[in-house]
Amino acid sequence: MTATDPALTALAQGWCALSLLHGKIETHIERALQAKHDLSVREYSLLDVLSRQHDGEGGHLQMKQVADAVVLSQSATTRLVTRLEDRGLLSRYLCPTDRRGIYTDVSEAGAALLAEARPTNDAALREALDEAALNPELTPLVRAVEAVRVPA
Repeated sequence: MTATDPALTALAQGWCALSLLHGKIETHIERALQAKHDLSVREYSLLDVLSRQHDGEGGHLQMKQVADAVVLSQSATTRLVTRLEDRGLLSRYLCPTDRRGIYTDVSEAGAALLAEARPTNDAALREALDEAALNPELTPLVRAVEAVRVPA
């Protein structure tokens, strides 16, 4: 294969289209969340991930797992957790079975803000996908996103 191979060119174009779609969606959601709830997309994602924890086996996430879930480095995730903790939206505590482990929970204020922001996030996502679907290059990607179903 050469750099001008049509298969590689098509692959690169597909990747660029996917990157474009992601950027458009994230920007649209970011503006809506900031304007209405003073939350960034990353802050919302972190609250959302942490709100899904439970008391069952493997129900609480370690910082590396949280970082992977919100697609940030561990250090960036720790800084984000600290900012949200300073705002009273999260709390940290020691793992009861492993004193080296630190877990993070969403506070009542964080849960209330998340519940308030969730419809904004969902509406902004729908708007961004609808707008992107008007672009013929992005339409197949939008349809693929819409077709994904997470098992219950």
